[in-house]
Amino acid sequence: MDDLRDLEALHFDALREVANIGAGHAATALSQMINRTIMISVPEVNVTPLEDVPGVVGDPDEVSAAILMQMMGDLTGRTLLMFPSSAGRTLCDLLLRRPVGTTGAYGEMEESALKEVGNILSSAYLNALSDFMGMMLVPSVPTMVVDYAAAVLTSTYLTFGSERDVVLCVETQFYFKEEKEKVPAHFLLLPDMASLRAIFDAIRLG
Repeated sequence: MDDLRDLEALHFDALREVANIGAGHAATALSQMINRTIMISVPEVNVTPLEDVPGVVGDPDEVSAAILMQMMGDLTGRTLLMFPSSAGRTLCDLLLRRPVGTTGAYGEMEESALKEVGNILSSAYLNALSDFMGMMLVPSVPTMVVDYAAAVLTSTYLTFGSERDVVLCVETQFYFKEEKEKVPAHFLLLPDMASLRAIFDAIRLG
């Protein structure tokens, strides 16, 4: 895609700064929610064709816990927060103040905890993007699915159809001040084609 090839290092710096701002706000909100210090780092930001995403987020045959939300407002699309299943269970233990290794399956309480993380993170990232672009962006109510990473991404692709082919991918790590555990995740922003071009235009003008 021409827009993707035309992006330069400066544009990626802008995307990374937006992601860092969002991560900071999300970390503050999560810390207040659980009354513990949690930090969220943003090691890398990629803009990649959807078919290449499985190689970015890890083994496509690995089971993932994914929180899916619709992006509404001035731009439309979807957001997806993906954890390797083992990492998602670890995060549940840390959020629910249980010994790491306690969560064996995602019950109602675990799903609720991860959905709230997805809601907070998506809202924070979309708010940061809203401020950057001067547009209103809001997430929908989250849904959660546990499936192979490739299946999650394939179903997301089919939702958009053939015109949706570029993803903004934020590599993320959650870690707690009191713990040594680090929890990896990927936040994916999948705007529709018109919204993607609006984002790229804002980056170039920013």
